[in-house]
Amino acid sequence: MRALLFLYSMGSRLVCRAKRSLYAGGIRRAAAAPLPVISVGNIALGGSGKTPLVLDLLRFLLEEGFRPALVSRGYKGGWEKIGGVVSDGKSLLAGLEEAGDEPFMAALNTPRAGVYVGRDRLASCRRAAAAGFNVAVLDDGFQHLRLARDFDIVLQDASRGRILREGSSALRRADIVLHAGAPPRLRTVRGAATPLLFPCATSAKGLVPLGGGTPAVPSSAAGERFLAFSGIARPERFFDLLEALGLPPAARISFPDHYAYPDRALARIASEAGAAGCRRLITTEKDAAKLRGRLEAATSLPAFYLKIGLDLPTAFYDAVRARLGQARSAAR
Repeated sequence: MRALLFLYSMGSRLVCRAKRSLYAGGIRRAAAAPLPVISVGNIALGGSGKTPLVLDLLRFLLEEGFRPALVSRGYKGGWEKIGGVVSDGKSLLAGLEEAGDEPFMAALNTPRAGVYVGRDRLASCRRAAAAGFNVAVLDDGFQHLRLARDFDIVLQDASRGRILREGSSALRRADIVLHAGAPPRLRTVRGAATPLLFPCATSAKGLVPLGGGTPAVPSSAAGERFLAFSGIARPERFFDLLEALGLPPAARISFPDHYAYPDRALARIASEAGAAGCRRLITTEKDAAKLRGRLEAATSLPAFYLKIGLDLPTAFYDAVRARLGQARSAAR
């Protein structure tokens, strides 16, 4: 598998380099959206904390008085090819199957923000602008060169063994780089702008019951046997965070990324939890969005998701505010 991922990485880097050359040479031109676009992305394959950052940005923009809309491909959702409106900022207009897991989770978390899905991100931006939204947050947009953006935010995870979509030199294209761990070393290029660098860290915000109820501090599960499971790109990040919180799982299961959780998976969770003597289940927020009303009924165990977020410095939000101000001034 590592060999296959390495080959994928080499191919991805070549494709990205060729695409950048086409746009840099003027052979292709990025299309401008009718509203400011903030892109959130990374250069690595798999999870890097984009979803918590997207949610945080949407909340920040709402607090600043903007009407933001998330624009996402809606990977593996039923509307990925045809496009659709998951939320109009007032009502939830689609389910998990149509939206895809991450857009659906965003719609649940930020009900006043719009959520648009579909491969044609420019069309989604146009629909969002026509509906009165005035800034778009483009999910996983760093390599989506077809759509012009006002600024790029890139999360950089320097963990060893990461499979890269692009080489680390691509970070120079970003406006803001959020780094977990040591800051990246970026070679200065004469005449080119240098990205702003800010540290970031993932932190636990609480344990939330899947069936509804009051969130609890993570330490409330200390000393209790539980099974942890996830279907995300890098499940070790979730398990490592539990360990760091002093919550070592008695049993754990890793499912593939974007897993749909058929009934046989719920039966496996129930079986392995029973065999390990577990008294509760803990999963990720993205997985929880797919399991509401199903997991506890199938397992007869109380289930929770670990809500996580990113700890970011005030200077990061100041930079976003300043860049948006520049974008709005340029549009006038």
